[in-house]
Amino acid sequence: MAVILPLLKRLNTMQKRPFTNGVTVAGGNGRGDATNQLNSPYDLFVADDQTVVITDFGNNRIIQWKNGDTTNGQVDAGGKGQGRGLNQLQYPTDVLIDKEMNSVIICAYGNQRLVRWSRRRGTTQVRRYQLGEKNETLVAGGNGRGDGLNQLNVPTYPFVDEQQNVYVSDRRNHRVMKRKKVATEGTVVAGG
Repeated sequence: MAVILPLLKRLNTMQKRPFTNGVTVAGGNGRGDATNQLNSPYDLFVADDQTVVITDFGNNRIIQWKNGDTTNGQVDAGGKGQGRGLNQLQYPTDVLIDKEMNSVIICAYGNQRLVRWSRRRGTTQVRRYQLGEKNETLVAGGNGRGDGLNQLNVPTYPFVDEQQNVYVSDRRNHRVMKRKKVATEGTVVAGG
């Protein structure tokens, strides 16, 4: 603590200089729902190919912007209005890319669920966990808000390990949940 306070005081008194070489990589065309606009972007993930994947909270969608394309994004998931349908998201807050499964994993605050959507292009369908099948797999939650092992209450910050186990912070339940690839409910790994 003795080291941190002087450092904070020094940082607060440093001259603040504006960035003069910033580049807009997504949005920048005012608030809206067109593919060149965002509405309350909440989280982002940058893929290995420099594609930026964004949770567009206010538009209930996940939108991606390819490296170098500054004119329009492409809807990756949701974008079919707010709702609980398999092709809809409700207030997505967090996103990450699972490279091995070529999918995005999304925390949807309003749905109280964590879902996996295929990133394969050429389709607008929600896809299942395994490539080639046509149904979405609910990864965690989706059984209403609650503290049961098959429920979440404000899921955030998903993570996938090498064995395809999904970890998610269950914020209002004060716990971290782990869901194995084939499990029907999660296990508490911290807090709770």
